[in-house]
Amino acid sequence: MKKSIKFLSLLFITTVLIASCSKDNDPTDDDLFVGTYKGSVSYNNSDSDKSISSDNGSVTLVKVGDNYNFNFSDGIPSLTGIKMEKNQSVLISLDGTIKIDEGTLIIGYKKDNENWAANCDR
Repeated sequence: MKKSIKFLSLLFITTVLIASCSKDNDPTDDDLFVGTYKGSVSYNNSDSDKSISSDNGSVTLVKVGDNYNFNFSDGIPSLTGIKMEKNQSVLISLDGTIKIDEGTLIIGYKKDNENWAANCDR
């Protein structure tokens, strides 16, 4: 009887631990995370006077290792090779700011006379 109670207790604790860990999954902890965020997106290239803006756009985020690729809709060029440290959900650099979490993506980034902006939700 004692062995049965110990076994059931251990099984219950293991189940609770596994279930609680999966709920705390942060996209910045994953080695490969793909997700689409929808909202307003914009792009401006001061060299070619190209400007694109959409309130109903999307950004697909692909993460492999520490590098992020942001694939924009509406003909906006992708923003690729953005390096972020593991467990870092906010990047603040001289080029701009990128914030990623489970439900929100905010981008304000400038690179070689090109400007990307996004304010999107899942």
